[in-house]
Amino acid sequence: MPPSNVSAALAGSKLGVLSIVFFTVAAGAPATIVGGVSASGFAVAGTPGVPLGYLAMALVVGAFAIGYVTMSRHVDNAGAFYAYIAKGLGGAPGTGAGAVAVVSYLMILAGLVGGFGVGAADFAERLTGHAVAWWWYSAAAILLVAALGVQRIDVNGRVLALLLLAEVTVLLVFDVAFVAAPAPGGVGFGSLNPAVLVTGSAGSILLIAFTGFIGFANLTVLAQQARDPRTVIRAAYLSLLVISALFGASTWAITEAAGQGEVVAAADRHSTRLLFVLAAERLPAALVDLGNTLYLTSLFAAALAFHHVCARYLFALGREGIGPAWWARTSTRTAAPVAGSLIATGAASVAVLATGALGLDPAVHLFFWGATTGALGVLLLVLLTSIAVVGYFRRVGGNGYGAWPTTIAPTAASVLLVVVLVLAVSSYGTTLGVGPGHALGWVVPSGLAVVFTLGLVWGVVLKHARPEVYARIGLGARATVVRIGPEELVGR
Repeated sequence: MPPSNVSAALAGSKLGVLSIVFFTVAAGAPATIVGGVSASGFAVAGTPGVPLGYLAMALVVGAFAIGYVTMSRHVDNAGAFYAYIAKGLGGAPGTGAGAVAVVSYLMILAGLVGGFGVGAADFAERLTGHAVAWWWYSAAAILLVAALGVQRIDVNGRVLALLLLAEVTVLLVFDVAFVAAPAPGGVGFGSLNPAVLVTGSAGSILLIAFTGFIGFANLTVLAQQARDPRTVIRAAYLSLLVISALFGASTWAITEAAGQGEVVAAADRHSTRLLFVLAAERLPAALVDLGNTLYLTSLFAAALAFHHVCARYLFALGREGIGPAWWARTSTRTAAPVAGSLIATGAASVAVLATGALGLDPAVHLFFWGATTGALGVLLLVLLTSIAVVGYFRRVGGNGYGAWPTTIAPTAASVLLVVVLVLAVSSYGTTLGVGPGHALGWVVPSGLAVVFTLGLVWGVVLKHARPEVYARIGLGARATVVRIGPEELVGR
């Protein structure tokens, strides 16, 4: 039995422009990306060109955003990429995309709580001298995220806003200090040399940079709870500007502080401590400790944001009959997707328990591998969504928007995204740190392809065995109230 219209509804008209921007940028985890993923990225890619990756990806995502926000006016669904792909390419590709989305975002969520546990254990030991296993801190983060995950969405927006403003402020202070006191040789822009994008490191650089833009998908996942459609469009461009400027400038500042010729060796030596080592050479210890603290709150804020995204994807799949109907259950008090929240909490808990029980390195096998694999899955979804925008407007007409936002821009974005995806997959072994030719370099991307294929097959099964469910794919809130007749099945 499908959930009732009341239980299957999310809280509406709650989020303004700044709230959505906070969710979007917080999901990118500025302190985590700059101090963790990017710092490690210098060593993994073996080049100071990481800042250029953010600028290059800003152009690619910017081209994608033109069609994305244009189509957002025609998509009312909490499972954004899945719904776009279903509307533009068909129900079966949509179910494949839904499967990839759930797996990818759950991997990112698990990686974030794992990274929080590692960082908190290290920081607490340095402060107190007592060692506590990392998984206790991860468990605490999971419980707190679970508690906040069933509260009203606008309440969580205020929590994310406070954490985000604090970490961005400290990052900017670090950036100013790095540029004001650069390494010998002074300030330069060699790390922005476009030649780095035609080297063997290009795929790793672009995938690492893309992790900073993953939160961009939150824009339309939360669109159903925005105050009006214009809110999403304004938030899209403001978020893109903030993300590209912040990450590009901060990673460039790191190269200036360490030295463009020395940053790779420094990153290899200090890993995720590089940001704070450089800051400790220029700033008071109290400010560096504050930066360490905000590194942890950055991880927590990102985990909270991705918890919401996971819950809403599961909610959307349950509401439309692709997954079990109980996935769409919401709280009668807060209208939060309780069932999806519980599943996300359970998946993160299992990942942490498995990592600990198997004696794996949580920083590598849970945090970094989870983040990069999830990013690869999201990159595939972005590509399919860009293609879906073209397909959708070819089917329904331009609706007065013109060719630029409905055909030209999304087609150009699709071509660019294909190039990025090919480069990322071809160098994925290097990104994981296992080297070219290692089995993991192709097993992991192949795993995402298998997930998509299984979802696609399930969509085909629904089309023939349960056509009434197949016809609801991508309808969003209308899936629980629209009556399906033979005429709606045409073309699906």
